[in-house]
Amino acid sequence: MHTGNKGFSEAGLRRLHDVLARHVESKKIPGLVALISRGGQTHVEALGTMRHDGGPAMARDTIFRLASASKPVTMAATMVLLDECRLRLDDLIEQWLPELADRRVLTSVDAPLDNTVPARRPITVRDLLTSTFGLGMDMTALGTPLMGAIFEQAIFPARMTDYPEPDEWMRRLGQLPLMYQPGERWQYHISHDVLGILVARVTGQSFGTFLRERILDPLGMKDTGFHVSARDVDRLPPSYAPDAQTGEFIVWDEADGGQYSQPPAFQSGGSGLVTTVDDYHTYFRMLLNGGMHGTERILSRPAVALMTTNHLTPEQQAARDAMARNNVHLSFGQGQHGGWGFGMAVRTYRGDYAPIGQFGWDGGMGTSAYADPHNQLAGILLTQVGMSVPDPARAIHDFWTTVYQALDD
Repeated sequence: MHTGNKGFSEAGLRRLHDVLARHVESKKIPGLVALISRGGQTHVEALGTMRHDGGPAMARDTIFRLASASKPVTMAATMVLLDECRLRLDDLIEQWLPELADRRVLTSVDAPLDNTVPARRPITVRDLLTSTFGLGMDMTALGTPLMGAIFEQAIFPARMTDYPEPDEWMRRLGQLPLMYQPGERWQYHISHDVLGILVARVTGQSFGTFLRERILDPLGMKDTGFHVSARDVDRLPPSYAPDAQTGEFIVWDEADGGQYSQPPAFQSGGSGLVTTVDDYHTYFRMLLNGGMHGTERILSRPAVALMTTNHLTPEQQAARDAMARNNVHLSFGQGQHGGWGFGMAVRTYRGDYAPIGQFGWDGGMGTSAYADPHNQLAGILLTQVGMSVPDPARAIHDFWTTVYQALDD
Protein backbone atom coordinates (compact mmCIF):
# COMPACT_ATOMS: atom_id res chain seq x y z
CA MET A 1 0.00 0.00 0.00
CA HIS A 2 1.07 3.57 -0.56
CA THR A 3 1.95 5.66 2.45
CA GLY A 4 -0.44 8.38 1.29
CA ASN A 5 2.08 11.21 1.57
CA LYS A 6 2.49 11.45 -2.18
CA GLY A 7 0.36 13.75 -4.29
CA PHE A 8 0.36 14.72 -7.96
CA SER A 9 3.15 15.71 -10.31
CA GLU A 10 3.32 19.25 -11.67
CA ALA A 11 3.48 17.95 -15.23
CA GLY A 12 0.53 15.67 -14.56
CA LEU A 13 -1.59 18.53 -13.21
CA ARG A 14 -0.70 20.64 -16.27
CA ARG A 15 -1.91 17.84 -18.52
CA LEU A 16 -5.11 17.52 -16.46
CA HIS A 17 -5.72 21.25 -16.94
CA ASP A 18 -4.92 21.16 -20.66
CA VAL A 19 -7.17 18.16 -21.37
CA LEU A 20 -10.12 19.66 -19.46
CA ALA A 21 -9.56 23.04 -21.11
CA ARG A 22 -9.67 21.33 -24.51
CA HIS A 23 -13.16 20.01 -23.71
CA VAL A 24 -14.33 23.52 -22.82
CA GLU A 25 -12.63 25.13 -25.84
CA SER A 26 -14.34 22.59 -28.11
CA LYS A 27 -17.63 24.36 -27.15
CA LYS A 28 -19.13 20.93 -26.33
CA ILE A 29 -18.87 21.55 -22.55
CA PRO A 30 -19.70 25.18 -21.61
CA GLY A 31 -17.93 24.91 -18.27
CA LEU A 32 -16.86 22.52 -15.54
CA VAL A 33 -15.43 22.34 -12.05
CA ALA A 34 -13.05 19.53 -11.09
CA LEU A 35 -11.35 18.62 -7.83
CA ILE A 36 -8.72 15.99 -7.05
CA SER A 37 -7.13 15.33 -3.69
CA ARG A 38 -4.44 13.06 -2.36
CA GLY A 39 -2.04 13.04 0.56
CA GLY A 40 -3.14 16.42 1.85
CA GLN A 41 -2.88 17.99 -1.60
CA THR A 42 -6.07 19.35 -3.21
CA HIS A 43 -6.19 20.73 -6.75
CA VAL A 44 -9.24 22.47 -8.26
CA GLU A 45 -9.98 23.50 -11.84
CA ALA A 46 -12.90 25.83 -12.63
CA LEU A 47 -13.07 26.37 -16.39
CA GLY A 48 -15.48 27.95 -18.85
CA THR A 49 -18.80 29.63 -18.26
CA MET A 50 -22.08 28.68 -16.61
CA ARG A 51 -24.05 29.13 -19.85
CA HIS A 52 -23.20 27.78 -23.28
CA ASP A 53 -23.43 31.31 -24.70
CA GLY A 54 -21.16 32.89 -22.08
CA GLY A 55 -22.22 34.67 -18.93
CA PRO A 56 -20.64 34.24 -15.49
CA ALA A 57 -17.57 32.05 -15.14
CA MET A 58 -17.70 28.65 -13.48
CA ALA A 59 -16.41 28.96 -9.91
CA ARG A 60 -15.32 26.67 -7.12
CA ASP A 61 -18.63 27.34 -5.31
CA THR A 62 -20.86 26.75 -8.35
CA ILE A 63 -23.79 24.49 -7.44
CA PHE A 64 -24.49 21.46 -9.65
CA ARG A 65 -27.39 19.04 -10.06
CA LEU A 66 -25.88 15.66 -9.23
CA ALA A 67 -28.51 13.47 -10.92
CA SER A 68 -27.53 9.84 -10.23
CA ALA A 69 -24.33 10.90 -8.48
CA SER A 70 -26.78 11.60 -5.61
CA LYS A 71 -26.92 7.86 -4.88
CA PRO A 72 -23.69 7.49 -2.84
CA VAL A 73 -24.66 10.37 -0.53
CA THR A 74 -28.28 9.38 0.07
CA MET A 75 -27.21 5.81 0.86
CA ALA A 76 -25.47 7.08 4.02
CA ALA A 77 -28.83 7.84 5.66
CA THR A 78 -29.77 4.16 5.53
CA MET A 79 -26.35 3.17 6.88
CA VAL A 80 -26.95 5.34 9.99
CA LEU A 81 -30.13 3.34 10.65
CA LEU A 82 -28.21 0.06 10.28
CA ASP A 83 -25.50 1.31 12.66
CA GLU A 84 -28.21 2.15 15.23
CA CYS A 85 -30.10 -1.16 14.73
CA ARG A 86 -33.22 0.72 13.70
CA LEU A 87 -33.01 -1.36 10.51
CA ARG A 88 -31.47 -4.78 9.90
CA LEU A 89 -30.09 -6.02 6.58
CA ASP A 90 -32.57 -8.89 6.36
CA ASP A 91 -35.63 -7.19 7.84
CA LEU A 92 -38.68 -7.49 5.59
CA ILE A 93 -39.48 -4.03 4.29
CA GLU A 94 -43.26 -4.58 4.29
CA GLN A 95 -43.60 -3.53 7.95
CA TRP A 96 -42.73 0.02 6.80
CA LEU A 97 -43.62 -0.25 3.13
CA PRO A 98 -46.83 -2.32 3.08
CA GLU A 99 -47.32 -1.24 -0.55
CA LEU A 100 -44.54 -3.73 -1.43
CA ALA A 101 -45.98 -6.73 0.43
CA ASP A 102 -47.29 -9.79 -1.46
CA ARG A 103 -45.50 -9.05 -4.71
CA ARG A 104 -46.36 -10.54 -8.09
CA VAL A 105 -43.56 -11.10 -10.60
CA LEU A 106 -43.82 -10.99 -14.40
CA THR A 107 -43.51 -14.38 -16.10
CA SER A 108 -41.08 -12.74 -18.52
CA VAL A 109 -39.57 -9.27 -18.83
CA ASP A 110 -41.81 -8.29 -21.76
CA ALA A 111 -45.00 -9.97 -20.49
CA PRO A 112 -48.28 -8.07 -20.06
CA LEU A 113 -48.64 -6.56 -16.57
CA ASP A 114 -51.21 -9.16 -15.49
CA ASN A 115 -49.11 -12.13 -16.60
CA THR A 116 -47.50 -12.88 -13.25
CA VAL A 117 -46.55 -15.47 -10.65
CA PRO A 118 -46.24 -14.92 -6.88
CA ALA A 119 -42.90 -13.70 -5.56
CA ARG A 120 -40.89 -16.57 -4.05
CA ARG A 121 -40.12 -14.49 -0.96
CA PRO A 122 -40.70 -11.01 0.50
CA ILE A 123 -38.40 -8.05 -0.22
CA THR A 124 -35.70 -7.29 2.37
CA VAL A 125 -33.72 -4.18 3.27
CA ARG A 126 -30.69 -5.89 1.72
CA ASP A 127 -32.52 -6.20 -1.61
CA LEU A 128 -33.08 -2.43 -1.65
CA LEU A 129 -29.49 -1.64 -0.61
CA THR A 130 -28.03 -3.79 -3.39
CA SER A 131 -30.55 -2.66 -6.06
CA THR A 132 -31.87 -6.21 -6.44
CA PHE A 133 -35.45 -5.90 -5.15
CA GLY A 134 -36.95 -6.73 -8.55
CA LEU A 135 -37.58 -3.37 -10.26
CA GLY A 136 -35.33 -0.81 -11.84
CA MET A 137 -34.56 1.32 -14.86
CA ASP A 138 -33.66 -1.47 -17.25
CA MET A 139 -32.35 -0.04 -20.51
CA THR A 140 -32.39 -3.52 -22.02
CA ALA A 141 -36.19 -3.64 -21.49
CA LEU A 142 -37.29 -0.33 -23.05
CA GLY A 143 -40.62 -0.67 -24.84
CA THR A 144 -41.94 -3.43 -22.56
CA PRO A 145 -45.31 -2.94 -20.83
CA LEU A 146 -43.68 -2.63 -17.40
CA MET A 147 -41.13 0.00 -18.48
CA GLY A 148 -43.95 1.87 -20.19
CA ALA A 149 -45.90 1.88 -16.91
CA ILE A 150 -42.86 3.10 -14.96
CA PHE A 151 -42.66 6.16 -17.25
CA GLU A 152 -46.45 6.73 -17.43
CA GLN A 153 -46.91 6.52 -13.65
CA ALA A 154 -44.02 8.97 -13.01
CA ILE A 155 -42.14 6.29 -11.06
CA PHE A 156 -39.20 7.58 -13.10
CA PRO A 157 -40.41 10.98 -14.36
CA ALA A 158 -38.69 13.14 -16.96
CA ARG A 159 -38.50 16.09 -14.57
CA MET A 160 -37.93 16.30 -10.82
CA THR A 161 -41.13 18.37 -10.54
CA ASP A 162 -43.21 15.55 -12.11
CA TYR A 163 -42.83 13.23 -9.10
CA PRO A 164 -45.97 12.77 -6.99
CA GLU A 165 -45.84 12.96 -3.17
CA PRO A 166 -43.97 10.01 -1.59
CA ASP A 167 -47.06 8.13 -0.38
CA GLU A 168 -48.75 8.45 -3.78
CA TRP A 169 -45.49 7.38 -5.48
CA MET A 170 -45.38 4.28 -3.26
CA ARG A 171 -49.04 3.55 -4.00
CA ARG A 172 -48.33 3.59 -7.76
CA LEU A 173 -45.21 1.47 -7.34
CA GLY A 174 -47.22 -1.04 -5.30
CA GLN A 175 -49.68 -1.52 -8.18
CA LEU A 176 -46.93 -2.72 -10.52
CA PRO A 177 -45.56 -6.25 -10.61
CA LEU A 178 -41.85 -6.88 -10.18
CA MET A 179 -39.77 -7.59 -13.28
CA TYR A 180 -37.59 -10.16 -11.49
CA GLN A 181 -37.81 -12.18 -8.29
CA PRO A 182 -36.52 -10.36 -5.16
CA GLY A 183 -32.75 -10.71 -4.90
CA GLU A 184 -32.42 -12.17 -8.39
CA ARG A 185 -31.07 -9.40 -10.60
CA TRP A 186 -29.29 -6.06 -10.25
CA GLN A 187 -31.44 -3.25 -11.65
CA TYR A 188 -30.72 0.42 -11.63
CA HIS A 189 -32.08 3.41 -9.74
CA ILE A 190 -35.60 2.82 -8.39
CA SER A 191 -34.44 1.16 -5.16
CA HIS A 192 -32.74 4.43 -4.12
CA ASP A 193 -36.01 6.35 -4.28
CA VAL A 194 -37.67 3.57 -2.26
CA LEU A 195 -34.90 3.82 0.36
CA GLY A 196 -35.60 7.53 0.83
CA ILE A 197 -39.21 6.70 1.71
CA LEU A 198 -38.09 3.82 3.95
CA VAL A 199 -35.80 6.19 5.89
CA ALA A 200 -38.66 8.69 6.27
CA ARG A 201 -41.08 6.06 7.58
CA VAL A 202 -38.59 4.49 9.99
CA THR A 203 -37.52 7.85 11.44
CA GLY A 204 -40.79 9.79 11.29
CA GLN A 205 -38.91 12.64 9.59
CA SER A 206 -38.76 13.61 5.94
CA PHE A 207 -35.88 11.93 4.12
CA GLY A 208 -34.24 15.31 3.52
CA THR A 209 -34.49 16.34 7.17
CA PHE A 210 -32.91 13.10 8.41
CA LEU A 211 -30.20 13.27 5.74
CA ARG A 212 -29.41 16.85 6.76
CA GLU A 213 -29.32 16.16 10.51
CA ARG A 214 -27.22 13.01 10.35
CA ILE A 215 -25.01 13.42 7.26
CA LEU A 216 -25.02 16.85 5.61
CA ASP A 217 -24.85 19.13 8.65
CA PRO A 218 -22.23 17.09 10.58
CA LEU A 219 -20.06 17.15 7.42
CA GLY A 220 -20.63 20.89 6.92
CA MET A 221 -22.22 20.25 3.48
CA LYS A 222 -24.18 23.50 3.58
CA ASP A 223 -24.59 23.76 -0.21
CA THR A 224 -26.02 20.24 -0.59
CA GLY A 225 -29.75 19.54 -0.64
CA PHE A 226 -32.84 18.91 -2.75
CA HIS A 227 -33.31 22.49 -3.97
CA VAL A 228 -31.43 25.79 -4.30
CA SER A 229 -32.66 28.81 -2.32
CA ALA A 230 -33.38 32.11 -4.06
CA ARG A 231 -30.31 33.50 -2.29
CA ASP A 232 -28.03 31.00 -4.05
CA VAL A 233 -29.77 30.53 -7.39
CA ASP A 234 -27.21 32.68 -9.22
CA ARG A 235 -24.61 29.97 -8.37
CA LEU A 236 -26.62 27.31 -10.26
CA PRO A 237 -26.00 27.05 -14.02
CA PRO A 238 -28.71 25.86 -16.39
CA SER A 239 -28.48 22.19 -17.28
CA TYR A 240 -28.47 21.14 -20.91
CA ALA A 241 -29.71 18.09 -22.78
CA PRO A 242 -28.11 18.68 -26.20
CA ASP A 243 -29.87 17.44 -29.33
CA ALA A 244 -28.39 14.02 -30.06
CA GLN A 245 -28.34 14.67 -33.82
CA THR A 246 -27.26 18.30 -34.10
CA GLY A 247 -25.53 18.86 -30.75
CA GLU A 248 -27.58 22.05 -30.30
CA PHE A 249 -27.70 23.12 -26.65
CA ILE A 250 -31.25 22.64 -25.38
CA VAL A 251 -31.91 23.86 -21.83
CA TRP A 252 -33.25 20.96 -19.76
CA ASP A 253 -33.59 23.00 -16.59
CA GLU A 254 -33.18 26.73 -16.06
CA ALA A 255 -31.84 27.84 -12.68
CA ASP A 256 -34.30 30.63 -11.85
CA GLY A 257 -37.83 29.22 -11.54
CA GLY A 258 -36.58 25.77 -12.60
CA GLN A 259 -36.99 22.29 -11.18
CA TYR A 260 -34.65 22.94 -8.25
CA SER A 261 -35.92 26.41 -7.31
CA GLN A 262 -38.51 25.14 -4.78
CA PRO A 263 -38.49 22.31 -2.21
CA PRO A 264 -39.70 19.27 -4.18
CA ALA A 265 -42.81 17.21 -3.45
CA PHE A 266 -40.57 14.13 -3.62
CA GLN A 267 -37.01 14.05 -2.25
CA SER A 268 -35.39 11.65 -4.69
CA GLY A 269 -32.60 9.57 -3.18
CA GLY A 270 -31.77 8.35 -6.66
CA SER A 271 -31.24 11.65 -8.44
CA GLY A 272 -32.45 14.65 -6.46
CA LEU A 273 -29.43 16.33 -4.87
CA VAL A 274 -27.48 19.47 -5.74
CA THR A 275 -23.98 20.09 -4.38
CA THR A 276 -20.65 21.85 -4.83
CA VAL A 277 -17.31 20.26 -5.56
CA ASP A 278 -16.06 20.95 -2.01
CA ASP A 279 -19.18 19.55 -0.34
CA TYR A 280 -19.00 16.36 -2.36
CA HIS A 281 -15.28 16.06 -1.71
CA THR A 282 -15.97 16.24 2.05
CA TYR A 283 -18.35 13.30 1.73
CA PHE A 284 -15.89 11.12 -0.21
CA ARG A 285 -13.05 12.02 2.17
CA MET A 286 -15.25 10.79 5.04
CA LEU A 287 -15.66 7.46 3.22
CA LEU A 288 -11.90 7.24 2.58
CA ASN A 289 -11.36 7.94 6.31
CA GLY A 290 -13.52 4.95 7.26
CA GLY A 291 -16.50 7.05 8.34
CA MET A 292 -14.63 9.76 10.25
CA HIS A 293 -14.85 13.52 9.63
CA GLY A 294 -12.15 15.18 11.71
CA THR A 295 -12.80 13.86 15.23
CA GLU A 296 -16.47 13.08 14.57
CA ARG A 297 -17.72 9.67 13.49
CA ILE A 298 -20.42 9.90 10.79
CA LEU A 299 -20.65 6.20 9.86
CA SER A 300 -19.05 3.14 11.42
CA ARG A 301 -16.01 1.73 9.65
CA PRO A 302 -17.85 -1.54 8.89
CA ALA A 303 -20.76 0.42 7.40
CA VAL A 304 -18.37 2.12 4.97
CA ALA A 305 -16.73 -1.22 4.17
CA LEU A 306 -20.15 -2.72 3.46
CA MET A 307 -21.11 0.17 1.15
CA THR A 308 -17.87 -0.05 -0.81
CA THR A 309 -17.68 -3.84 -1.28
CA ASN A 310 -19.12 -5.62 -4.30
CA HIS A 311 -22.36 -7.43 -3.45
CA LEU A 312 -23.23 -8.94 -6.84
CA THR A 313 -23.23 -12.68 -7.44
CA PRO A 314 -21.39 -13.94 -10.53
CA GLU A 315 -24.74 -14.22 -12.37
CA GLN A 316 -25.77 -10.67 -11.42
CA GLN A 317 -22.29 -9.48 -12.34
CA ALA A 318 -22.58 -11.02 -15.80
CA ALA A 319 -25.89 -9.22 -16.41
CA ARG A 320 -24.47 -5.87 -15.21
CA ASP A 321 -21.34 -6.28 -17.36
CA ALA A 322 -23.48 -7.10 -20.41
CA MET A 323 -25.67 -4.07 -19.78
CA ALA A 324 -22.66 -1.74 -19.50
CA ARG A 325 -20.92 -3.11 -22.60
CA ASN A 326 -23.98 -3.51 -24.81
CA ASN A 327 -25.41 -0.07 -24.01
CA VAL A 328 -22.16 1.69 -24.84
CA HIS A 329 -24.03 3.62 -27.57
CA LEU A 330 -26.36 5.00 -24.83
CA SER A 331 -23.97 5.25 -21.89
CA PHE A 332 -20.93 6.21 -23.99
CA GLY A 333 -18.75 3.83 -22.03
CA GLN A 334 -19.90 4.83 -18.56
CA GLY A 335 -20.78 2.07 -16.12
CA GLN A 336 -18.08 -0.42 -17.07
CA HIS A 337 -16.64 -0.87 -13.58
CA GLY A 338 -17.66 -4.38 -12.66
CA GLY A 339 -19.40 -4.61 -9.33
CA TRP A 340 -21.89 -2.71 -7.20
CA GLY A 341 -21.89 -1.99 -3.47
CA PHE A 342 -24.59 0.05 -1.77
CA GLY A 343 -25.47 3.08 -3.91
CA MET A 344 -22.27 3.03 -5.93
CA ALA A 345 -20.08 1.10 -8.30
CA VAL A 346 -17.11 -0.84 -6.96
CA ARG A 347 -14.28 -1.74 -9.36
CA THR A 348 -13.83 -5.50 -9.51
CA TYR A 349 -11.51 -5.66 -12.50
CA ARG A 350 -9.03 -3.33 -14.09
CA GLY A 351 -10.77 -2.00 -17.20
CA ASP A 352 -9.09 1.41 -17.37
CA TYR A 353 -6.56 3.45 -15.37
CA ALA A 354 -8.35 3.01 -12.03
CA PRO A 355 -7.42 0.12 -9.71
CA ILE A 356 -9.68 -2.55 -8.25
CA GLY A 357 -11.48 -1.23 -5.17
CA GLN A 358 -12.18 2.26 -6.48
CA PHE A 359 -15.78 3.27 -5.64
CA GLY A 360 -18.22 6.00 -6.63
CA TRP A 361 -20.70 6.84 -9.34
CA ASP A 362 -21.66 9.16 -12.18
CA GLY A 363 -24.74 11.18 -13.06
CA GLY A 364 -26.57 11.66 -16.33
CA MET A 365 -26.07 15.44 -16.03
CA GLY A 366 -22.33 14.96 -16.63
CA THR A 367 -21.18 14.49 -13.03
CA SER A 368 -18.64 11.98 -11.70
CA ALA A 369 -17.21 11.26 -8.24
CA TYR A 370 -14.99 8.39 -7.13
CA ALA A 371 -12.60 7.57 -4.32
CA ASP A 372 -9.70 5.14 -4.47
CA PRO A 373 -8.51 3.66 -1.14
CA HIS A 374 -5.35 2.15 -2.63
CA ASN A 375 -4.04 5.58 -3.70
CA GLN A 376 -5.96 7.54 -1.01
CA LEU A 377 -7.34 9.55 -3.91
CA ALA A 378 -10.64 11.36 -4.43
CA GLY A 379 -11.77 12.99 -7.66
CA ILE A 380 -14.88 14.88 -8.71
CA LEU A 381 -15.85 16.33 -12.09
CA LEU A 382 -19.01 18.41 -12.37
CA THR A 383 -20.60 19.66 -15.60
CA GLN A 384 -24.26 20.29 -16.47
CA VAL A 385 -24.34 18.69 -19.92
CA GLY A 386 -26.65 15.69 -20.11
CA MET A 387 -25.67 12.31 -21.53
CA SER A 388 -27.94 12.75 -24.54
CA VAL A 389 -24.59 13.25 -26.31
CA PRO A 390 -21.22 11.56 -25.71
CA ASP A 391 -19.34 14.77 -24.82
CA PRO A 392 -19.77 14.73 -21.01
CA ALA A 393 -18.87 11.03 -20.88
CA ARG A 394 -15.72 11.73 -22.90
CA ALA A 395 -14.82 14.55 -20.54
CA ILE A 396 -15.33 12.19 -17.57
CA HIS A 397 -13.15 9.49 -19.14
CA ASP A 398 -10.40 11.98 -19.94
CA PHE A 399 -10.62 13.47 -16.46
CA TRP A 400 -10.00 10.08 -14.84
CA THR A 401 -7.22 9.19 -17.26
CA THR A 402 -5.42 12.45 -16.51
CA VAL A 403 -6.02 12.12 -12.74
CA TYR A 404 -4.28 8.77 -12.73
CA GLN A 405 -1.43 9.79 -15.03
CA ALA A 406 -0.76 12.64 -12.58
CA LEU A 407 0.00 10.33 -9.64
CA ASP A 408 3.46 11.19 -8.37
CA ASP A 409 5.00 7.94 -7.18
